[in-house]
Formats: sequence, C-alpha cells, structure tokens
Amino acid sequence: MILLLQYTLLFASVLLLVALGGCFSEHSGVINLGLEGVMVMGSLGGALTMRFLPAQTPAFVMIFCVVLVSVLSGMLYSSLLGIAGINFKADQTLVGTAMNMLAAAAATVIVKSINIAENPDNVSSTVQYVNAKKAFLVNIGSFQFNWFMLIALCMLGVSHILLYKTRFGLRLMACGEHPQAADSVGINVARMRWAGVLISGFLGGLGGIVYITAGVSEWKFETGVAGFGFLALAVMIFGQWKPLNIALAALLFGFFRALSNVYSGFALLAALKLPGSVYNMMPYIISLLVLAFTSRNSRAPKAEGIPYDKGSR
Repeated sequence: MILLLQYTLLFASVLLLVALGGCFSEHSGVINLGLEGVMVMGSLGGALTMRFLPAQTPAFVMIFCVVLVSVLSGMLYSSLLGIAGINFKADQTLVGTAMNMLAAAAATVIVKSINIAENPDNVSSTVQYVNAKKAFLVNIGSFQFNWFMLIALCMLGVSHILLYKTRFGLRLMACGEHPQAADSVGINVARMRWAGVLISGFLGGLGGIVYITAGVSEWKFETGVAGFGFLALAVMIFGQWKPLNIALAALLFGFFRALSNVYSGFALLAALKLPGSVYNMMPYIISLLVLAFTSRNSRAPKAEGIPYDKGSR
C-alpha cells in the first residue's frame, strides 16, 4: 500500500506539472500539443546533467543544477512553438505534433552520439544516473520521499496564485479569452502569449525529468515519455484548466498509472492473472472514457489556437 501511495504521488507530480504547463499556454491562447516533446527535451537536459556532474556533488547542488537545466531545456524547446505559432502564425496543432516527433529523434541522436564518443561499441540511447538519483530521495520509514513531490506541490500553489491573484495572470487569461479586448486596453497579446508558452516549457521540462527518474536509474531515450504528455493534456481538460481541479485529476490518473507498477503486490489483483499490459493501458483507457463523458461540458479558453494579428482588429 505504501508503494502504491509513493508511485501515485510521483506520477501525479509528473502529470500535475505538465498539465499546469499546458494550462498556462492555453490560457494565453496557444495550444501546446508539443508537451510530449518538451518533456523529452527537459528529461534529456536533466539526465545529462546527472550523468556528467561529479559523483561527490552535494545533494542540494545536484537538485538545483538538474532542475535548472531541465526547465531551461524545456523553455528553449517550447520557444519553437512560440516562434512558429505566435510570430509566424503557423498552425499550432501541426507545430506541436512536429515538436513531438522531432524531440524523440533528436534526443536519441544526441545520446547515441555521446555514448559512441565515449565508447565506440556503445550504440545505445541510454543515460544512466544511478548515484545522482539518490540526491532526490529521502527514506521516511518504508516510504521513499522524492523532493520532486514537494516541488510539484509548490508549483501548484504558485500557479494558482499567479493565475488568479496577480495582474499578470488576469492579463494572460484575457489574451486567451478575448485578445482583441486585451489589446484595446494596451496589453501586448504577443508578449503575454510568449510568456504562457515559456511557462509551459518551464513546467513541461520539469515534468520530464520527474518522469524519467520515477522508479528507474536509467532511461532509454528512443522510447520518449510513453505518451505522458498527451495524458497530461487529458488531465488538464478534465481539470477544466483550473490548477486545483488539475491537481485532483492528476491524483486520479496517477493512481491508475501507479497501479500498473505495483499490482502484483495485491493478492486480489494478482489472482486475476491479467497481463501486465492491461494495467499499463489503464491510464489511457481511463483518459478516453473521462474525455468522452466530460468533453461536451468542457469550457476551453475561447481564443485558444487562433493566431492573433494586431492589424486585424
């Protein structure tokens, strides 16, 4: 039961962070379907940082450097969406899809190149971070606390305050609801949308490193992040683009994802003798069912996905 709770909180942290990233982007009026790719690039930056930092690096420095490189990698990669979708008015759905395809391929090439440079016989796309990962873990009895859980909780609080209690958040949401009205009162719509996209990259990149360190000490980058970016989008929609609702949805989806890791430890589930792949599919099946029954009542920002041209008013 403790292991189930541990994995639920970990996977919920991933979904919460990435879904919050999508929330900021869509509240600004930009659809970020490239969250999967942003997660891959954020995880790549964090994994390489853990690999190349000296083994004797203090835990605090390790955590700070890994988080910093992950969020910067996510922000840098998400700027592709900003350039194409905001500056050049390209179709945001197509740009996001291209970003997802590019990220896994680019990460695989980068990691393989590094591995081959170190050892010509090593052609894998795997990065190991066995010792570095220990900096993020604290054992509390039989429960293994991960500092990323606390970081995700802090990001939830910051996101709620930023969106609903600050001038920036209100302006951001105005640009996603009615950019013409926002522009008429002097709000720079393009700048606010860029802010939403970069915050999305910040949180998506952070979610990526949390995902690849959840329970494993190495990651094979050609596998990407197993659709977690799209699962986070489902969490965002189910949570109605509201941070607190997103947190509850993340716990629900995180529970079903965690179940696929620990189902063999429950006598009832083990007695069913279902293939492990069934439990692996459950979060995605649940997401389809949830969206099928709730999407009709979903209230997305009105101007999301619609490029804004100031001269068109």
